[in-house]
Amino acid sequence: MASHLASAPMPDRPAGHRERNRTAVANPPPQQPYAAIDLGTNNCRLLIARPSSGGFTVVDAFSRIVRLGEGLASSGRLTQDAMDRAVEALGVCSDKLRRRRVGLARSVATEACRRAANGRHFIERVREETGIALEIIAPQEEARLAVLGCHKLLEPGDGPAIIFDIGGGSTELVLVEPGGPDGNPRIKAWWSAPWGVVSLTESEGRAAIEGPDRVAAYARMRTRASRAFDRFTEMLPERTENIRLLGTSGTVTTLASVHLALPSYDRRAVDGLHVPIAAMREISTSIAEMDFQGRSALPCIGSERADLVVAGCAILEAILDIWPAAHLGIADRGIREGILRSLMARDGHVL
Repeated sequence: MASHLASAPMPDRPAGHRERNRTAVANPPPQQPYAAIDLGTNNCRLLIARPSSGGFTVVDAFSRIVRLGEGLASSGRLTQDAMDRAVEALGVCSDKLRRRRVGLARSVATEACRRAANGRHFIERVREETGIALEIIAPQEEARLAVLGCHKLLEPGDGPAIIFDIGGGSTELVLVEPGGPDGNPRIKAWWSAPWGVVSLTESEGRAAIEGPDRVAAYARMRTRASRAFDRFTEMLPERTENIRLLGTSGTVTTLASVHLALPSYDRRAVDGLHVPIAAMREISTSIAEMDFQGRSALPCIGSERADLVVAGCAILEAILDIWPAAHLGIADRGIREGILRSLMARDGHVL
């Protein structure tokens, strides 16, 4: 995947953007719900919400691990099984949109569909079978939406910050500074690296990650991720005082849950948490040293995430290497919330 770099604020929409996948009701009632669907390389997520004073109120949500990008790194194509899983999950989303009488929705697909030779064919299948019009968005737009959705959880301060999203097929990093319009941070630079938890796991191979030399395999993954950040690192300011760091992804929310020793995942405990960097490094190293059974036994990892979480730890540590903040902010929000805020703001709602 081609990576992108910018040194100016992101536009509200990329040049040439066509709003092909929005289904609007003319002059929808103020309380009619809005919806956002984010189909990533690993997960399918839906959020339905109504505007409320100063924000929005969630009325329905859905999330399912579909592993759409499984096998993509080796074949360059989405597999039949992966597409079937994603279509089934999107069918659930479609049913919820109808039942909730959603007035305006935006549905986006990211790295797996960007890279796959049959990505467009899959998009057409989704439209035919579920009625959902997915838009394959560029990495720049993916980064913009993630920042819009979670920046309010940044630690207070006037220093620069990095907001990052470790996905299934790529990792987006955005350098921001205070002082943007409408209270939003000003985006100084952004970068999309072609490693996410699925693609990095497949590049190393599960046998190596689970084998007796898994610590060496983890080191190789960290190095691979670090090299993918080289050009972004060149754009970072030399100033390292008062810097801040905020992550949004299953990796950071999972590791935060392990840090808190939660018996089961609790969004209220995790979203907005700030964890000392030393603690996040210790957890990452500990997880990388465990075997599959050991990771599966951790309540907030389980067998469903145990095979991919090691790659997430490697990417996270590579980010910590280039941006030595004191704490890592945790956001259980991102692209979907960014979509909802964007849609509601355009209809005149004050968020």
